[in-house]
Amino acid sequence: MLQARVAAGFAMVFLAGCAGAPSIPLAGAYFPAWLLCALIGVVGAAVARALFVMSGVAQLLPLQLFVCTAIGAAIAALLWWVWVGL
Repeated sequence: MLQARVAAGFAMVFLAGCAGAPSIPLAGAYFPAWLLCALIGVVGAAVARALFVMSGVAQLLPLQLFVCTAIGAAIAALLWWVWVGL
């Protein structure tokens, strides 16, 4: 019985910050803010890929998929950090 109370106490402490996800009202519906950040990250990765191809860096760059994925993830994380402030 004591273990259940201790576990409930830990759960209350660690879940106290879970008030809800930031949402964007769009056309009368609420969409999660992380979805918009992820979409902008994908667009950023596509733009980076296009710039690599146009500049000729794509021929010299190994593991282009990983590089473009990292650029997209960095853009999405930076946007989330600036917007939500985590």
